[in-house]
Amino acid sequence: PKENSPFINSTDHDKNNSYDGTNMALFEEEMDSNPMVASLLNKLANYTNLSQGAQEHEEADEDEGPKKKAVKSPQMGTFMGVYLPCLQNILGVILFLRLTWIVGTAGILESLVIVGLCCSCTMLTAISMSAIATNGVVPAGGSYYMISRSLGPEFGGAVGLCFFLGTTFAGSMYILGTIEILLTYIVPAAAIFKAEKKEDEAGALLNNMRVYGTCCLTLMAVVVFVGVKYVNKLALVFLACVILSIIAIYAGVIKTIFEPPDFPVCMLGNRTLKNNDFDKCLKTDIIDNLTVTTALWKLFCDSPELNATCNEYFSNNNVTLMQGIPGLTSGVISENMWSEYGPQGMLVENRRVPSFGGSDPSQDIYMPYVVNDITSFFTLLVGIYFPSVTGIMAGSNRSGDLRDAQRSIPIGTILAITTTSIIYVSCVILFGACIEGVLLRDKFGDSVKGNLVIGTLSWPSPWVIVIGSFFSCCGAGLQSLTGAPRLLQAIARDGIVPFLQVFGHGKANGEPTWALLLTAAICEIGILIASLDSVAPILSMFFLMCYLFVNLACAVQTLLRTPNWRPRFKYYHWTLSFLGMSLCLALMFISSWYYAIIAMVIAGCIYKYIEYRGAEKEWGDGIRGLSLNAARYALIRLEEAPPHTKNWRPQMLVLLNLDSDQAVKHPRLLSLTTQLKAGKGLTIVGYVLEGTYLTKETEAKKAEQNIKSSMSAERTKGFCHVVVSSNLRDGVSHLIQSAGLGGMKHNTVLMAWPGTWKQSNDPQSWRNFIETIRETTAAHLALLVAKNVDSFPTNQERLGEGTIDVWWVVHDGGMLMLLPFLLRQHKVWRKCKMRIFTVAQMDDNSIQMKKDLQMFLYHLRLNAEVEVVEMHDNDISAFTYEKTLVMEQRSQMLKQMHLSRTEREREVKNQSNVRRMHTAVKLNEVVVNKSQGAHLVLLNMPGPPKNKGGDENYMEFLEVLLEGLNRVLLVRGGGREVITIYS
Repeated sequence: PKENSPFINSTDHDKNNSYDGTNMALFEEEMDSNPMVASLLNKLANYTNLSQGAQEHEEADEDEGPKKKAVKSPQMGTFMGVYLPCLQNILGVILFLRLTWIVGTAGILESLVIVGLCCSCTMLTAISMSAIATNGVVPAGGSYYMISRSLGPEFGGAVGLCFFLGTTFAGSMYILGTIEILLTYIVPAAAIFKAEKKEDEAGALLNNMRVYGTCCLTLMAVVVFVGVKYVNKLALVFLACVILSIIAIYAGVIKTIFEPPDFPVCMLGNRTLKNNDFDKCLKTDIIDNLTVTTALWKLFCDSPELNATCNEYFSNNNVTLMQGIPGLTSGVISENMWSEYGPQGMLVENRRVPSFGGSDPSQDIYMPYVVNDITSFFTLLVGIYFPSVTGIMAGSNRSGDLRDAQRSIPIGTILAITTTSIIYVSCVILFGACIEGVLLRDKFGDSVKGNLVIGTLSWPSPWVIVIGSFFSCCGAGLQSLTGAPRLLQAIARDGIVPFLQVFGHGKANGEPTWALLLTAAICEIGILIASLDSVAPILSMFFLMCYLFVNLACAVQTLLRTPNWRPRFKYYHWTLSFLGMSLCLALMFISSWYYAIIAMVIAGCIYKYIEYRGAEKEWGDGIRGLSLNAARYALIRLEEAPPHTKNWRPQMLVLLNLDSDQAVKHPRLLSLTTQLKAGKGLTIVGYVLEGTYLTKETEAKKAEQNIKSSMSAERTKGFCHVVVSSNLRDGVSHLIQSAGLGGMKHNTVLMAWPGTWKQSNDPQSWRNFIETIRETTAAHLALLVAKNVDSFPTNQERLGEGTIDVWWVVHDGGMLMLLPFLLRQHKVWRKCKMRIFTVAQMDDNSIQMKKDLQMFLYHLRLNAEVEVVEMHDNDISAFTYEKTLVMEQRSQMLKQMHLSRTEREREVKNQSNVRRMHTAVKLNEVVVNKSQGAHLVLLNMPGPPKNKGGDENYMEFLEVLLEGLNRVLLVRGGGREVITIYS
């Protein structure tokens, strides 16, 4: 189907309009195919994008359901349509749940490096995306369509599915964030699994996350299925939660200047303690003038008595209170500059406080210390943080709803990235300047009564952040479960990934039911992982892969300088795209090299699958232009010199015959081509249609289509070339001379033996065959003639054990040796062994010839059995060009043409050509005797006589030579060496 574009669509109404004007009468004939400029401009003026969600693709879905309802013209501007959606998608779960921990672990300086790298990556990607968005009308469908239409269906499918997987795992991350907030900060008592032992706490937490996460995912999926319109209406509510939470953070920072909040952290020596199980940070307390032990004492000692046996470290170190949030003017910023990475289980300690010995690591895990729950290092933090800067495509995904997408997408996206980058940088600095390092590294706030660490800084209450972040994560999860199925539906409706086509269908109103089910299933995988820190790097990989291809698409379009690449975004330069592409690739391997490899393998498999299935979409993409440029460069280089013998391989021109219905007569000829080529090198399938092009245009196109269908069925990769000529002879000559381009020309011609030449009343058929042999010889082309080609195996067959027999009579440059080797690379012929027969004259040393031939094959690295057949000189003299087939007495041969072989031999004994016929008979007997059971026989093909009067006798001799053999491939070298013993 044609693209839904005003430039190429013409309605039936337009076609039926007759031309009534007189000023343009000169162009009357063109009006049927080419519209007048006035009507074209009218279509352009009335062109509007379809509303997002109403139709996900620019092609008309005429086969599905009733006609589309008329949609209102999109009215959303930059602020509501791009800026706020991007802001909502960028700010979220990582900011509220992990940024303080990242600052405490990496230090302010390295945290700024992480933020700078990630924000620079998204900014460069946004600039590239802006260039694509301002290069013409942006279709409804947004980012996926911009990328796919710039890079082509193969890259488009790969990037689209990576984008889908990234969005789906983002849903998992937001749901895990929602459950973490619920179970850790809102209702910890709701946990189903409770650890009886200290070492089981991590497992219990993960199981709780899995159970509640699955329930939350199910609930969200039902909401999306039933009422997606309510999700969209609540988007502003969720955005308000994000904005109010951020305002509360800044307000809290300002308040710390005058009155820091009271969140003391209890320290034992230099170690941070969890204060969930005690209220007083004291070992002992005085009550009614009596010294009594506290709840903290009981955690470290075996009894509440003062003489109890206590943990040695507890006995040697004092308990102190440290203000968790000393405030902006406290000077704590200098202490939080540097990183504090460590292994899993490492105690969170304050290096500035003295500590006395007595630590027992085997017992420390049972003590109420705050410890690292995972091993931390710089690259891990990059992977965890990067999802907090994704979401830059939220605006472009609404392109169908924008009043002016070309203006709104660049401005809104870049402003949103700038705003969020400022927020992140300021938060890193402010967190490091206001909060103690030990509290920053306390990921779950265990040292402050289980409060959300970022909440302790907010004003007027930590609950502002807790509730705000909870609803923010809920909203982001719903948005992911809303957007991902629609993206998958759009990819499925594109038809570039066949096995996904079922996901293009949905409810009557277009809601993607099946796509939602697959999205929920994949999302459940992330839920089962159960760790936000483990899921974040996964979606980082998929989003980084998408951003990499956005930059690649823009760079390709710019470097190709295609005439239609004219972006209005004036701040773009191709170096920015390459920088963005390099940064994306670097971040992928910095974050997680194994996840990066997995993401690339997934994208590569999808690419190869689409390429293998044959993507039929033509979107005017940049990769097609890049391929053309690369092909042009390669062709120019090939012109410089002919290929070296080591690089020689058969570049085929296959001459086909079609019947009266334009159907291919011998499709097995294409099978043989596929088996010889295995997808390597050049294949041109040619056909000559007799007549003139003006009268045979329709038949020529039908013939070309039929040939391409046969090539596809036989898996023959190559080009089709149909020539219309006044006669068959000239047409074949034109193909032999002109097929190919530059240095990429054929060097071998493959054709079928004219099996009905005797029965044909028209002698022109076999004369054309002989003339083709002469022309290939003159053009120094190799020639392969397949006899009984319809008995050759198809690509689906598997020949059992047998032989490929080579009859090497004259040296042809090595073609006879090379062809069996190439055939045996294909699965059809893989089990066949190669046998080589050569002919010795009476004065030759047969034993020595066999040894020499075996040594020659050894140097050629070919495995074959060798046999020397002895024949008299007069038996084989007819086989060399200079000594054979000098048909001086043709008339007598014509009289005997229809006699049996025995009679024919008897009648021609007294003729001058008896020796030639006897040679053909004798050699045929030997070949039949040795090779009648072979799967294939390859034989040197004698050249035609110089005297054209002996052409029919030449056909007779070939017929006798091949009599009694099933599959035969006659081989004639092209006059050059095609195989070498040298490395």
